[in-house]
Amino acid sequence: MPFSGYMMHSVHLSEKSTNANGSAAAVATTRITRSSARGANVTVTPPAEPPKIKKAKTTTPSSSAAAPPSPAEKKPETLDGSKTIIIEHCKQCNQFKTRAIKVKNGLEKGVLGVNVLVNPEKPRRGCFEIREEGGGIFVSLLDMKRPFTPMKDLDMDKVISDIVEKLS
Repeated sequence: MPFSGYMMHSVHLSEKSTNANGSAAAVATTRITRSSARGANVTVTPPAEPPKIKKAKTTTPSSSAAAPPSPAEKKPETLDGSKTIIIEHCKQCNQFKTRAIKVKNGLEKGVLGVNVLVNPEKPRRGCFEIREEGGGIFVSLLDMKRPFTPMKDLDMDKVISDIVEKLS
């Protein structure tokens, strides 16, 4: 039978694995890599205290029905007889922010002892609303899409003067 290249190669390997006596010796070598050599020098010590087991949060049916207290329910500190005005503006565009700051500054100058809050809770999208904390709404523009023409059409100086008149 003729020898193929594969057979010759296997014979060649078997010749290398034999020792000087002609018997095959099984040599068990361990491969040493950089990561295994690094791990051999480091001794692992058990932690001083066992890890704490975290318990799953349990909910009762009564607590799931009641809403958790939100930041809006906290009453801001107000002076005696002062009114609180809330300006809610979307964070989508800086046009909302500049108008809200302009209204805030105008109201604080125009009405003495007024407390103006800007976005006390997470604002709605596309919203620009000026309201009294008790419930009276002065300006309400909701669900506006770009380019926010209803808000751009507002004359902020006139809006500020109207709110000052209503509060006085």
